[in-house]
Amino acid sequence: MKIFLYILVMAGVTYLIRMLPMVIFKKKITNRFIRSFLYYIPYAVLAAMTFPAILDATATPISAVVGLAIALVAAYLEWGLLPVALLACGGVFITELILTFL
Repeated sequence: MKIFLYILVMAGVTYLIRMLPMVIFKKKITNRFIRSFLYYIPYAVLAAMTFPAILDATATPISAVVGLAIALVAAYLEWGLLPVALLACGGVFITELILTFL
């Protein structure tokens, strides 16, 4: 019976998060600061959730930092998502190979 209570609470919380902004903000938000703040929230949340996982996903933090650096450089050069991901994975793989032989 507890599982149904958990599911009900989870559904209620999820529904409230999606419903409250529509109820509270009936008019279009015209404040430039608030609009720009709301625009960047998804990127900030994604970065906050992804960054710790990047550093813990490999066998050593050194290879994680190498992969992250390669991905940042390739993204800064405006390469596509697939090349950035492949280069980062390749950098981690090569770094792990080098570290296993040292």
